[in-house]
Amino acid sequence: MERPDYLNALDDYFCARYSDYVKISAIEGFEMPEILFIAKDGNVARRDSSCMRLNLQPKREELLAKFKAGLVDTDFTFSFSFRPLKNKLCDPFRKETFAKCLSAVLAHCNETAASAGEKLAIEPRFWQGIAKGKLYPQKSTVLALALVTHMQTADMLHLLTLCGFSFEPTNVRDVVIEYLLVQKIFNPEMRDACLKEYRIENLPIRR
Repeated sequence: MERPDYLNALDDYFCARYSDYVKISAIEGFEMPEILFIAKDGNVARRDSSCMRLNLQPKREELLAKFKAGLVDTDFTFSFSFRPLKNKLCDPFRKETFAKCLSAVLAHCNETAASAGEKLAIEPRFWQGIAKGKLYPQKSTVLALALVTHMQTADMLHLLTLCGFSFEPTNVRDVVIEYLLVQKIFNPEMRDACLKEYRIENLPIRR
């Protein structure tokens, strides 16, 4: 059976975007590029570390297969955390918090907090606590929410920032989810195939 084009495109995207150079350079067969070179002014210069990305390797497919074979999803799996006392005191005075911005972001997706919660594998009482600002979502929850509500990438990044997180191109999960959002791959079968391809298992998505 021929491999789907969207999985091939995911591999291309991942190789061009993923930037954990310690893990990349540790793959057997990786060819370390020349980092230092002589510039036109005669001084020794240093190339940007992006020259180490997998898309620039002559044996890209072979290296990526070895990389995938060693993948294990070790990302944090809890869906929420409790608010520290400092945040309980400060949140009412903040212009933007996750809970305050949630409704507007979900409206962009034609969703409500209630309809979005039905698509997440989170106990309703905990999701209600997150939506009301009594609990803080973990990063895995924000990413899962973005996928199940077909969120715009900018909205996802904004919610991550409000929760104290950021997109990390050194994180396999982040790069794969970015690809899904950018390419608007929200069909459950295609989405899950992409997640499975890179062994991403710890997202609270109801199936």
